[in-house]
Parts: sequence; structure tokens; C-alpha cells
Amino acid sequence: MPPAHLQIALHGDAFDPIAALAAWQRELTLRLPEPPAAESHFIGRVRGRNADGQPLQALELEHYPGMTETQLEQLARDAAGNHGALAALVHHRMGRVEPGEAIVLVAVAADRRGPAQRCCQELLETLKHEAPFWKREWLADGRSLWLTGNTPL
Repeated sequence: MPPAHLQIALHGDAFDPIAALAAWQRELTLRLPEPPAAESHFIGRVRGRNADGQPLQALELEHYPGMTETQLEQLARDAAGNHGALAALVHHRMGRVEPGEAIVLVAVAADRRGPAQRCCQELLETLKHEAPFWKREWLADGRSLWLTGNTPL
């Protein structure tokens, strides 16, 4: 099987995940020999409260440009290879993200729903635990806290 078609993008400003997904789907019709039979998608948004229930003003994400994109591409390539996916998409916000704003879009195309769903789940989990992001919560009272762990599934 040829390597999966991958698309990785980091956004410093708000992005429309539905528009990004539609553009990716149009691109797949041009790049793949036939349309994929299955897709799995996930859109994650910043919650309005942190794990302790405190109101959030924003979540801030920092990264090392260049290194982060390379790492995300490798994570997507590995997940796609593990499940025989035809294509994978990762769009992720950087900088300050306010509650309700999209922070991540992951999409996977495959020849069957099982591989598409399993690949999407694996990719989300590896992004959560292995992507080189540093996250800081800005609380409504003005304090900020650097996060040391990840949120539960």
C-alpha cells in the first residue's frame, strides 16, 4: 500500500474546522485514485472550565516551529501506517485559544470505517500525549497555570 496522503497545519489564529475539512475532502478527490469509502473526524474545542472546575479565560499553546510540524507528521504517518489509512489531516491551534474555539481537527480516510475510526482515535491520543506542545491555562481571575499532564479521555 502506498504511503498515506498527509496534511498537517498549525494555526496562530482561529480556523474554521468545517471549511478545513471540506477543503481536505476536495483535495482527496484530486489526489486519490478513487474516493475513500470511510472517514472519521474529530473537532476539539477549548472547554470553559479546567479540570478543577475553575472558569477558564483561555488556553495558551506554545511550540517549537519546524520541530512540531515534523513530529505531528511522523505521528500521523505512524497512525496511518498502523491502520492502513489512505489519508490523514491534522489542524491544530497555537497561541491563545478561547473557550468554544476549535483547538484541533483530526480526520482520517480509509477503505473501511473500522480502520478510519481506529486510526483517528490513535492519532488523537498520540497528539494528546506525544505532540511537543506546552499548555498554559489562563483562569478567569487572571492567574495562569502551566499544565503538566493531559486531560482524561
